[in-house]
Amino acid sequence: MRRVLLCHDPRKRKLPMRLLLPLLLACSLFLGTFSHAESVHVAVAANFTGPMERIAPEFEKATGHQAIVAYGPVGKFYAEIRNGAPFDVLVSSDDQTPMRLERDGLAIPESQITYAIGKLVLWSAKPGLVDDKGEVLKRGDFRHLAIANPKVAVYGAAAVEVMTRLNVYAPLESKLVLGENITQAYQFAATGNAELGFVALSQVYKDGQFASGSHWIVPTSLYSTLKQAAVLLSHGKGNPAADALLAYLKSEAARKVIRAYGYEF
Repeated sequence: MRRVLLCHDPRKRKLPMRLLLPLLLACSLFLGTFSHAESVHVAVAANFTGPMERIAPEFEKATGHQAIVAYGPVGKFYAEIRNGAPFDVLVSSDDQTPMRLERDGLAIPESQITYAIGKLVLWSAKPGLVDDKGEVLKRGDFRHLAIANPKVAVYGAAAVEVMTRLNVYAPLESKLVLGENITQAYQFAATGNAELGFVALSQVYKDGQFASGSHWIVPTSLYSTLKQAAVLLSHGKGNPAADALLAYLKSEAARKVIRAYGYEF
């Protein structure tokens, strides 16, 4: 779609030079940006789906570049990128996968940024089931507990870490239902296939409100910090849209959206 900015024509109305010059400069920058609009293919961690669905159109509006986004488990994206998938940027749920890609020669050195710190929450669609201290884990009066597969998902690994520190992992292990990723773990809990589940806070919290049900925000002292990093992949080198997206993720406009889903920095 062609974008047109109608800039002021100084012949039709006289403006003071101190106002005219900034206006002409703004028009020049605007037209320069959109005349070189590109697209960026982005692989986004499943837990960041909500924020990215809001960030992508705002990014396009602000820069003219289009973000073509795929959502899924980071472990799967890692394998696809190693097999030649044409992604330009990875927005990961951890900071280890971007480092691995850099070591593999598949990401641009020193391009990694930490865009958010994730939080883990124990949540149930059933009101009153999860108490505000997580004692339900010790009682164990439920049949199924959903978590993301800890072998491929950092939120799943964090859930195991929490249960281990609370000395409840062994008695609860037989009740665990593993989702391929954090989205599937959430779906198990949301549909009642599991009475409760460890999910990303961003999945049940938005604009200061929790989804209906019951929850316990797990103290961050019980699991390793969930640093979420993004990185420029080798396929995206020289793509101005890829560079612009990484810069935009650090902007206050993006951070406002990210905060709204409960993330920290």
